Amino acid sequence: MPDFSDAALILAGHGSTVNSDSSRPTWEQAERIKSLGVFAEVHVGFWKESPSFRDVLGAVRASRVFIAPLFTAEGYFTMEILPREFGLEGRVTKREGKEIIYCDPLGLHPYMLEALLKSAQAVLAGTPVDPETICLMVAGHGTPRNPNSKSVVADVVERLRALRIYGDCQGVFMEEPPFIRDWAALTDCKNVIVVPYFISDGLHSFEDIPVMLGITENVREQGFRNPTHIHGRRIWYARALGAEPRVAEVIVALVRDAARTAGG
Repeated sequence: MPDFSDAALILAGHGSTVNSDSSRPTWEQAERIKSLGVFAEVHVGFWKESPSFRDVLGAVRASRVFIAPLFTAEGYFTMEILPREFGLEGRVTKREGKEIIYCDPLGLHPYMLEALLKSAQAVLAGTPVDPETICLMVAGHGTPRNPNSKSVVADVVERLRALRIYGDCQGVFMEEPPFIRDWAALTDCKNVIVVPYFISDGLHSFEDIPVMLGITENVREQGFRNPTHIHGRRIWYARALGAEPRVAEVIVALVRDAARTAGG
């Protein structure tokens, strides 16, 4: 493990005012990283919860600070919201006696493909299904405000296709075509596994996407069943990726890469 004993780490997550599960992976990964003993300080900050990005930066004592965005893409939040809220001037910002180093988003690390495959396999829960009959769908947010949101999922899908594990692989999105709601028209496979390319089981991944898939009308009131039989198919809906224990090591690796780029 690298030594950042003079540095602080801030895990920057989205959070939610309506779904407490949204922030859980951020807190869990912070505890795992603390147990590694790599950093002098480990903090968390959120866009939609307390502590806020601005407040958490003010609480840091160390002179060298790494900010790790727990987001899946270089999109609207990582390129506009976080830099504005943290007062960043680029990859490295020097202000008020602090050197602030901005890391790449979690979703860009190659390990997240492995985490996605683990999530897809886990949701089958031992059910014997021929992989050739399965379409693995990667569900992303997508947004017309920033094309990077979609391109990250597209890249993941291309790498999945190259592995030839499943009969088909598709990317689907909440706010851009191909839309999640049209999943049944996108593949002929009789079995479909949908993995949300999100860090946490928050509002979008836990509540909105199952409704878009048609496997429930209201998750909180009805829940959903894996698999659900719909449109003559069996469909499984998996967990988001941020709870995977090895994600803590991935975050440290992203910090190490950022430090190397920053010259320290």
